[in-house]
Order: sequence, then structure tokens, then C-alpha cells
Amino acid sequence: MDSGNSRPTTGSRDRHPTDTTIQQSVDRYLNSLDSGGSRASMRPALTEFSSFCHEEGVDSVAELDSGDCREYGLRLRERTIDGDLAGSTANTYFRYVRAFLSFCVRDEQLDTNPADTERAEEFLPEDRATRDTQFWTPEQRKQLLSYADERVQMAREETIDVPLERAYRDRTIVVLLAELGVRGAELFRDRNDDDRRGLRWADVDLESRTLEVYGKSREYEAVGLTDRAHNALSRLQRVHEPPIDNWPVFPTGHTASKYQAVEDATGERPEPGSDIDALLREQAIAPPSITKEAGRQILKMLTSEAGIELEGDQEYLKPHGARRALGAELYEKGHSELAQAALRHKSIETTHEAYSDIQAADVAESIDEVRE
Repeated sequence: MDSGNSRPTTGSRDRHPTDTTIQQSVDRYLNSLDSGGSRASMRPALTEFSSFCHEEGVDSVAELDSGDCREYGLRLRERTIDGDLAGSTANTYFRYVRAFLSFCVRDEQLDTNPADTERAEEFLPEDRATRDTQFWTPEQRKQLLSYADERVQMAREETIDVPLERAYRDRTIVVLLAELGVRGAELFRDRNDDDRRGLRWADVDLESRTLEVYGKSREYEAVGLTDRAHNALSRLQRVHEPPIDNWPVFPTGHTASKYQAVEDATGERPEPGSDIDALLREQAIAPPSITKEAGRQILKMLTSEAGIELEGDQEYLKPHGARRALGAELYEKGHSELAQAALRHKSIETTHEAYSDIQAADVAESIDEVRE
């Protein structure tokens, strides 16, 4: 019998009926813990795991197998590639899930733990320290922003073979990342998460100078617009002229995806060679947003074209590097609470932990000053 695919006995199912959801089992586990601190630490990760299972069509603990846990490990790996999680954090989340499923074994909801197998752990990312996470340096940020501005001008003058709309789109991506500390997953579509459709113009309020993003909390969170971010979005809106509020701020340029959007909305496939962009606008059908993968490719292209020098084995300026850099800049200047607000951390402790290396350096500098 495959230990990762075992199913509980009939007696166990009588005690825990199959209509008990994974989230209900999670709540039962968390309520069993003695430490309130442990509950607070584990709840976000386990709630996220419950949502992942729901997306995968797994409704109860009894249906889980090692393949599902393996896919969850792959999801965590993808988030580390995006820079949304450190490798160490991803492994901690998986350990929380393994502990929860061990409880389910003791609680007679499972015979064996499907997360406690080599197969389940196959895709887990390397458990690397957060200090390896990339930061955009101030020089790199300025160089990338300057090149994005220059590229718009070259597109306007038609000295490069890039549509003006695309040049504005790409510049706005750079500005929002550099200025606001938003995550790539909050701007772009995630193929593996139906709730992450990408930023829409309905999420942008230029009058109140705010936008709403679907945050790491899996709730919508308000982000204030700096002058530069407000200016970039205003100009992009004038150039793109979105016909409906649901239009993506960063629409895909992938033709097949646009054809599919029309077919999904109307039930009919447009004729080959149709002016698909005009058709989308005429019928008020929103195209998909660009994906996180496409967002990374845009950053790779711009980093290369701008001639930005990178350190070590870095390939390009990653989206999360801008977020880390914004937090570090604010934290270094003594604005830890502003850093917490800008990064939308739930607690100041999270911010302190993220920039513990800066805090340690400040302590050392203070010691030197006292001893002088």
C-alpha cells in the first residue's frame, strides 16, 4: 500500500464525516493547540493550504494524498521564484501543513500523513536564508526608471520597434514596483490561482490616489499612489482608453489568449485574421492580464536593454527586489512603522524580522558610538 495515498477506514469516516471541510479540520487543529502564539503563526499558512486544496478540488482531509501535498510544495516553490516567499519561509509553511496532517492522523481522520513522504517534498525549494534575497540598489532603480522613460520617448518617435501602448504599459509596471512596493502577484495574473486575475482599472482610483490589490492575506488591500505612480497610471489610462472598468491595467499581448477570451464570452471563435483588439473593445470583452511569468520576462528584457550591472549570479531585477529595497530604504532611515505600512505587514515584528540585518548593523554602530 502506498503510504502517501492511504485512505482511512470506514470507522474513521463515521467519526469524521466526509462533509467536514479541510478548513474545519484546520480550525479543529488550531483550537487544540495550547499556545496562542502558535495558533497566530500557523493560521495564515494553514488557511492558505485550505484554499489551495479547495482550488484543486480536494474538499476534505480524507481525500488528500501525497500528490496533493507535492503540488502544494510546487506552489510554494513558484512563490519563492517570484520572490514572494523566502525558501526558509516556504519550508516552514510546509512543516505547518505536515504537523496539521499528523494531528489528523492522531484524530483518526487519516491513516497516514501524506505530507510525510519523499514524493510530497520533491518540489520544496532550497531552505536558504532571507539575506540572499535580491534588493534593487538605488542606482539600479534610477537606471531602470530612467530607461523606461527613455523607451516611451523612443516609441513615440518610432526610433524603436515597440508599440507606444506597450512602452507605456512596461514603464507603468516598473514605476509601480519601484514606488509602491507591490508584489508581482498583486499586479499580474496567476495561472494557478483563479482569484489573482491581475490589476484592473476598477481597482484604480486616480481621484483618491489609491489602488486596491489582492494581497498576500487573500483580501483586498489599499495602496496609496505616490506622485510618480499616479502620473504613470494617469498617462497609461489616457493611452489605453480602457472601454470598461474590468479592463486589465496590463493587458496581455498574446493573440491566442485574446481569441480565447472572445470565445469564452460569446461561445463563438472569431475568424482567423480578425482585428481581435477592435473586437474586444466593440463587444466590451476584457482580455486577460499578463501573467506573472510575462511580468518577469518584461523585467528581464528591460534590465538587459538598460545595461544594468548585476551582482553575482543575478539574472535580472526581480519584482520582489523592488519591494525589499523600498522597505530597506525606509527602515534604514529610521522609519520602521512607515516601512510596515508601505509593505502592509500585519505587525511591526514582521518588519523587524525582514530587516533584522539592518537592525543588527544599527546596534553595532550604536555600540561603537557609545564606546568612543
